[in-house]
Amino acid sequence: MFEPVLLKNIDAPDGHQLSAYEAGGGYRALAKALREYTPDEVIDLVKQSNLRGRGGAGFPTGMKWSFVPKQSDGPKYLCCNADEGEPGTFKDRIIMERDPHQLVEGLAVSAYAIGAETAYVYVRGEYVKAIRRLEQAIAEARAKGYLGPRVLGSDFNFAIHIHCGAGAYICGEETAMLESLEGKRAQPRLKPPFPAVAGLYASPTVINNVETLACVPHIVMRGAHWFRSIGPDKSPGPKLYCLSGQVKKPGLYELPMGIPLRELVEDHGGGPLPGRRIKAVIPGGVSAPLIPEAGMGVGMDFDSLAAAGSMLGSAGVIVVDDTTCLVKVATRIIEFFHHESCGKCTPCREGLNWTVKVLRRIEAGEGAPGDLEQLDKLCKGIFGNTFCALGDGAAMGLRAALAHFRDEFVAHIEERRCPFH
Repeated sequence: MFEPVLLKNIDAPDGHQLSAYEAGGGYRALAKALREYTPDEVIDLVKQSNLRGRGGAGFPTGMKWSFVPKQSDGPKYLCCNADEGEPGTFKDRIIMERDPHQLVEGLAVSAYAIGAETAYVYVRGEYVKAIRRLEQAIAEARAKGYLGPRVLGSDFNFAIHIHCGAGAYICGEETAMLESLEGKRAQPRLKPPFPAVAGLYASPTVINNVETLACVPHIVMRGAHWFRSIGPDKSPGPKLYCLSGQVKKPGLYELPMGIPLRELVEDHGGGPLPGRRIKAVIPGGVSAPLIPEAGMGVGMDFDSLAAAGSMLGSAGVIVVDDTTCLVKVATRIIEFFHHESCGKCTPCREGLNWTVKVLRRIEAGEGAPGDLEQLDKLCKGIFGNTFCALGDGAAMGLRAALAHFRDEFVAHIEERRCPFH
C-alpha cells in the first residue's frame, strides 16, 4: 500500500496551519539543510534523486539549479509557477490551499541551494483561497524565523512575495510568466538566454512548479535513494494525478510515478460510468495527445508516455467515454488554445484561427472534402514553428485525434451531421 507523501496532510482540518505542519515534522528539512549541507550539496542531493519537474516539461530539477552561475553581480531569484492554467489540472491548488507550508519550506530549501534571497510565487488570480492560505503561511513562517533575516540563526536571508495573475494560460510558460512579473505583456521570450542566466530583471532565475518544490523537503529528510526507490529509475518519486472526466471517482490521487494508466482509471478511479465504455484518455492536460482505450496499459511517467506518442504534462488525466463526440472534444480544445494564444507568433495566431474555423464547420455538419487534409496541413505549419509550446500542444492533440478517430471526422463530413448528437 502506497503511503501518501505530498498529500499526507490535506484531509486534516487544520492542515494549512503552522502548528499542524510542525507536528508532522515540518521545517525539519530546512533546519537540516542549513545545518548539514552546503548549497552545492543540496543541489547534488536533488540531482541524485533524479527529481524531474512536475510542471510539464520533466526537466531534471537539480540540473536546472546547477545552471545558475555561482558568481553573479546582481541578485538571484527563485520563481514558483503556480499559475496552473492547464485544463484538467488542480494538484497545485490543493497543496496551496490545504498544506501551504509544504510549499513554503520547499521554496526556502530550494532558494538556499541556488543562492537566492527572494522568491516570487506567481498564482492565478482565481485561486483566492490558495492566495489567502499562502499569505497566512508566509506570515506564520516569518514569525517563527523560518523566513526573514538570518533564517533559523543562519546566514541565510529569505523572503517570499505573492504575485496574482489575471487568468492568462500563456503565463504558465516560464518566460511569459517572467514578463508578467516585470509588469509587461505576458508573451514568451526568445531563448537563449535561458532564465537560469538571464531571467527575472535579467538576473539568474530558477523557475519550478509547486509540486516540484513540495518534493524537495522530503528528499532532504529521506534521501535521494528513498525518492528513487519509488517508480521507474528515469522518472522516480511520488506523483499527483488529477483524474476527471467521465469516470466514477474523479479526484486527486497520489501514487508512484509510472503507474499504468489503466490501473489509475479503472482501479483507483472506479472505471467508466455505468453502461458506458472508455473511448480514450487524455493523460496530461489538454496539451497531451490522447491515448485510445487499447493503449491504456502505458505507464504514467515521462518516458513511457513519450514512447507512446503522448506526454505526462501536468498529469491532468481526462477520461472520455463512448457517448462523446471526439470531433466536438477536438474543437473545444482548439478553441481554448486559440483563445489563450498570446498572438506573438504568426503560425499560432493565424494557424489556430483557421483550424478553429475548419473544425467548427465539420462539427456543424458543413464539412467538405479536403477539410481533413487541410487540418493536417495546418498542424504541420504550427508544430515546431512557435516561440513556446502552446501551438505545439494544440497541434499534437489534434494530430492524435485525427490519427486515432479519423473515422468520426469522416462521418461528420459524409453524413453532414454529428452522429453523436
